[in-house]
Amino acid sequence: MRAKLTLVNVALLALGIVAATAVSLMGMRHYLLANVDAELTSSRTSLQRTGLTLKQIESLSELGIAIDKLSPGPNSKDAGASSLPRNETVFVAVDRAGEPITVGALRPTARQRDLASAVDDPKALATADEPRDVTVHGDPYRAVGARLADGTTVLLATSTANVRTGIHKALRLDIALGTGLLALLAVLTMIGVSHRMRPLEDMVETASAIADGDLARRVPPHHDTALEVEQLRLALNSMLHQVEAAFETRERSSAQLRRFVADASHELRTPLAAIRGYLQLYDKGMLRDPGERARALRRVHAEADRMGRLVDELLTLARLDQGPELRLRNVNLSRLVREAADDLRVQQPDRPVQVTADGALLVRADESGLRQVLGNLLANVRTHTPEDAPVSVTLERADGTVRLSVADEGPGLAEEDAARIFDRFFRAGGGAGSGLGLAIVEGVVSAHGGEVSVRTAPGAGVRVTVVLPAGEGPVGSAVAEGIPASEVPAREGLATEVPASEAASLSEPVRSSRAATAGTPRSRPTDTARR
Repeated sequence: MRAKLTLVNVALLALGIVAATAVSLMGMRHYLLANVDAELTSSRTSLQRTGLTLKQIESLSELGIAIDKLSPGPNSKDAGASSLPRNETVFVAVDRAGEPITVGALRPTARQRDLASAVDDPKALATADEPRDVTVHGDPYRAVGARLADGTTVLLATSTANVRTGIHKALRLDIALGTGLLALLAVLTMIGVSHRMRPLEDMVETASAIADGDLARRVPPHHDTALEVEQLRLALNSMLHQVEAAFETRERSSAQLRRFVADASHELRTPLAAIRGYLQLYDKGMLRDPGERARALRRVHAEADRMGRLVDELLTLARLDQGPELRLRNVNLSRLVREAADDLRVQQPDRPVQVTADGALLVRADESGLRQVLGNLLANVRTHTPEDAPVSVTLERADGTVRLSVADEGPGLAEEDAARIFDRFFRAGGGAGSGLGLAIVEGVVSAHGGEVSVRTAPGAGVRVTVVLPAGEGPVGSAVAEGIPASEVPAREGLATEVPASEAASLSEPVRSSRAATAGTPRSRPTDTARR
């Protein structure tokens, strides 16, 4: 491309130089010839106006012959012996036949004879308006004719050799200068194109590096680049950043999918292996005792239930990944928290449970999803902490959000385990459970447009905080499905008393229609919703 641009620039400049040289030389020749013609025409006019005859100008003719002999032309054999400067004008009188006339004892010179022989028709030349080109003694001349009073024709000619010499010198000078300019332009064009093409070369190098696997490579900036090239660089870098991000997302998704499939296969293989083993024992008749058969049947049912729960959890995660349409309505989250805490007290009577969720606190959410979040958080506490470890559930509203915190005083987690607590099938220390509970919590919370985070340290317990958007209406409003007026205590900052008639009129569930939720953006579960 550099060579093409250089050739184009040099060719354009060469055409310009040729055109300018041609025009200037033509103008120069026209100007110089015009001066010669003006002098000849003026001499002819003056000679004709005097009315002189050949006898009267014999002395002038003799002088012209003498001067021509003393100053011969450049092609004359006696040019080296000339004692006068070269005479550029030739003057000769011709007879009716066009032959030069001998004046006195002086015979016409060779140039005079050549001039007389070069003019075919002296009479026509004498009547011509402009001088004509003739060749005298090998040199170019401009000639005119003048008619004397006695009918004699006189020929006047002036050499134009100087004009031709000057034009040749000007042409050589123009060629030399043009060649120098073309060479200079070629060098400057190569340097300029190399400088301007450097950003494009960097783009090619960047593209080649990215093709080789270096996705972090970017086009570097340059000083004094054209605006269009800089815009192209910025657009290309932006596109490369998006490509890198998309590639990393795809790789991360592929790795998660592979890990998910491997973990799911491993988790399903254990109960399937147990069921297959008991069935083989039964098929071979090795379970003869009724007690052993009953025990084997219970184990088969237990493993089948475990596998069923695992499949249900996998289906839940799959639906969350697809962004399900939530059945949104105003939900009294305080009531759900109290019910979940009551369930935990029934399952583990010896565990101290503290609940701070009085009154009615509304969120716009899917009730079944919130129940699953509370159930998984408390099941995680029940499974991974001692039965006497205290647990506290706190619900509060601040800055337009609802914060739900579940904190235990168990053994806590190491930093590397806390960083993976929301990963699917992750179990700290290989503990019990499927490892999907907190992953489901993160998916449900993200689908509601909320956030979930964890704070823990070895020996300091675990605190999981869920932040959800608050429901419509003022704090303490009892406008929620299934919240009778008798369940709403009048506590400052949390609830207000609602008349029984109003509570009865609001007992019908408020479901969000498809049209109302079609344009509502939902967050998908992410891998890093933790602090």
